[in-house]
Amino acid sequence: MRHINLDTWPRREHFRLFSTFGYPHFNLGANVDLTSFYPFVKQRGISFTVATAYVLARAANAIPEFRYRIRGKGVVEHEIVHPSTTVLTDADLFSFCTVEYDEDFSLFAARAAERIAHVKAHPTIEDEPGQDDLLYMTAIPWVSFTSIMHPIDLNPADSVPRFAWGRFFEDGERLMMPLNVQAHHALIDGLHVGRFYEEVQGYLHEPEVALGGAYHAR
Repeated sequence: MRHINLDTWPRREHFRLFSTFGYPHFNLGANVDLTSFYPFVKQRGISFTVATAYVLARAANAIPEFRYRIRGKGVVEHEIVHPSTTVLTDADLFSFCTVEYDEDFSLFAARAAERIAHVKAHPTIEDEPGQDDLLYMTAIPWVSFTSIMHPIDLNPADSVPRFAWGRFFEDGERLMMPLNVQAHHALIDGLHVGRFYEEVQGYLHEPEVALGGAYHAR
């Protein structure tokens, strides 16, 4: 982790402006193409939720702005940020589930399976106090939504990006899925979110590259 020098940071004026806003977050939603990705993971018995969390985390880690976090009146940049997803448990409730990110998908998937099993047995909606090297994620598989807004406690500032994906739908011969990104505008602009979508879609178009060669069709 490194501390950003706000005096020399090119983004300092944008940071100062949007840090004064009562609600400084913005949302952007778009559809992504699963035509290649979904059959790939299903044919290999890979959890779609785990594969999606990995793809989003890999894309976010590739873009520095998604690793920036507000700390008090300053900004830090994490070397790595980790997905923290919701997992459905008993009684139609959910638990938080944080998985340590690793670019090696086979390692990430193994960790995810272990963590999911643990939180299903021991549900929790508590994060480690002060931990902000996270990417909050949730699946809404019942709705092909066009927009979504996440609840946020603004005191102190919460600058963890949020991601949500929804129900698939067919568009001609393509399989599409809504994907939403919510971010703190003091740290992230539409340009960076656009780059994020480009990264994600690149991985979805070439799952064999994104997920590695460890998984072969069964």
